[in-house]
Amino acid sequence: MYIIIGGGGDIGYYLTKTLLNQGHEVLLLEKDATRYQALSEELGEAVVRGDACEARVMEDAGAKRADVVIAVTGEDDDNLVICQMAKRRFNVNRTIARLNNPKHEKIFQKLGIDITVSPTKAILSLIEAEIPTTRFVPLMKLRRAGLDFVELRIPAESPTIGKTLREINLPRNSNLALIVRNNQPIIPNADTMIQEDDEIFALVSPEGEDAIRKAFGALG
Repeated sequence: MYIIIGGGGDIGYYLTKTLLNQGHEVLLLEKDATRYQALSEELGEAVVRGDACEARVMEDAGAKRADVVIAVTGEDDDNLVICQMAKRRFNVNRTIARLNNPKHEKIFQKLGIDITVSPTKAILSLIEAEIPTTRFVPLMKLRRAGLDFVELRIPAESPTIGKTLREINLPRNSNLALIVRNNQPIIPNADTMIQEDDEIFALVSPEGEDAIRKAFGALG
């Protein structure tokens, strides 16, 4: 199966690595030069520098013969463009898009995106579930994908208080999905400022829990 992935962040990186190990033909597209260089050192020819939102780049990547196109950039608009172009211009059979804002799910579905994946929605479903048996199924789905979720509270002595997320050196193997502040959910972005007693919910790889707790000064 030939799979094109748009977006070389942590999700794109781990997807590419896993799919290659499973024997698939995979091409990862990353537009940032510095990030591309870091990825190419490990993934070699499986990563190409280019913007997956551009038709020329997708054509050069062989989108006409792709079985699946997966868009996992940090911008929902870009993920929508990538998937729509794959469908309408290159007749790709299946498209999968990461949703950073779960409110966009219906729009993506109406515009023909086959599958949407929302880390925030997945974690919210776990938080809102009141019966332990209802938590079991979504949690197992995450674990089968090699992910788990971590909940932590920002202590008073945390060095991250008053800093925005862009100022905090978060580990690569984690994906911050939700902040709950005064019982109100906040979908985080780079400008979100951390406050004392914030409840942080993140998707992490198996080795990522200690790293993210250390980053927020929430060990123990």
